[in-house]
Amino acid sequence: MNQRTPGTAEPAQQPPRFWHRLNTFFLFPLQSQPLTYGWLLALCSLLIYLLPSPLVAIVTELGILLAASRYGFKVTALGSRGIYRAEDFTSHYDEDWKNLPWKLFALLVLQSMAAGWLGSVKPVLGQLALLAISFLLPASLMVLVQTGSLRATLNPANAWAAVQVVGWPYVLLCFFLFLLSEGSVLAMALLAPIFPEWLLLPLINWVLIYFSWVMCSLLGYVMYQNHEAFGIDLLPGAGIDTQPPDRRTPQQIEHDATDALVAQKVTEGDLEGALGIAYEHQRTRHDELPAQRRYHRILALANKTPSLLDHAQRFIPLLLRLGQNAEALRVCQTCRAQDAKFVLAQADHTLALARTAWGVGDAALTLALLGGFDRRFKGHASVPKAYELAARALLQGMGRADMALKVLATLEARHPNDAATQEARWLLRQHLPPAPSTA
Repeated sequence: MNQRTPGTAEPAQQPPRFWHRLNTFFLFPLQSQPLTYGWLLALCSLLIYLLPSPLVAIVTELGILLAASRYGFKVTALGSRGIYRAEDFTSHYDEDWKNLPWKLFALLVLQSMAAGWLGSVKPVLGQLALLAISFLLPASLMVLVQTGSLRATLNPANAWAAVQVVGWPYVLLCFFLFLLSEGSVLAMALLAPIFPEWLLLPLINWVLIYFSWVMCSLLGYVMYQNHEAFGIDLLPGAGIDTQPPDRRTPQQIEHDATDALVAQKVTEGDLEGALGIAYEHQRTRHDELPAQRRYHRILALANKTPSLLDHAQRFIPLLLRLGQNAEALRVCQTCRAQDAKFVLAQADHTLALARTAWGVGDAALTLALLGGFDRRFKGHASVPKAYELAARALLQGMGRADMALKVLATLEARHPNDAATQEARWLLRQHLPPAPSTA
């Protein structure tokens, strides 16, 4: 962690002022990674209703607060170094950040004790101390993030030095932070009369997490604005507007280096070495497509069929989840070329892949993917939809109305009231026998 104390020099090329980037801070918690993590933390509060106990309530809320605070400090620390895309966070982590929430708690306790003591001597001194503490709190957080030292943060001179680095916009920063804190209170007040009690607590927790991470992102950007004066070293790919359009992100730099190393191993004929590197890289990056793609390619190149098929069970769902359906279908075809019986383990993924195959006009592959669907996923809610898609592929793709009618008969027998049955019946309306006369 950077240990240099704040200076007073202005950076040579200062990034845009933070009030020109407000949308960036409000949108940060809505990126996929923080949004998922924030909701996961918020939903943990449901444990209070599942296990009603004062101890469970206290432990749960404290756990949520600790986890959200740790991530918030990470947002500020990486923001101060110019990293604002949550997808780049995985490559940068400092163990010292885990302890920052505890140090902040100690800071607030010690400052409150000092203000309380001054108030006992003379009430006006206590009030002035609380006002100074509130005003210097953002600057104290900057010092804490930069130094990681509670002792340095307790020194008001360091906080004041940070205020001087930011300059007059520091007052505007305090105003925006105040508005954000009031915004969270207003949002909670609006939610309270609308939602039931069991749902209200997770929503309130999420609102608090959202606004706190917005504030952390804002604070990090102000430090980034003045990184030279603070003595902060930027990370590769740092910046929002200041980097060239073709500037690679830290993740891209890392993946490019790994690709080059793997390619070198393949060129040298060392497939096992290339496979080892690709395996280790994807093992710790489950949701990063470049790592998973690389491992898939090397497995196919090395003819590691069992591992290829096993990896595809995780890789294809990832591709589908990220909207890369065409690539997911190609991966499936690679696997089926190795083993014609290859199928996915999950019903929803299988149906999504079959729909993709039908979307590109491959009726044979569509039917192959849906083969035995009802037996493999007996009782699953998507079985009627799979039948309807099979009937469509048989009729429109293979010209086999007779077989499609058999699928419809199965649908009507097993799922007579399902919407997929009605769709299949409408699809085959011209091939159904005429209704018996009632005359």
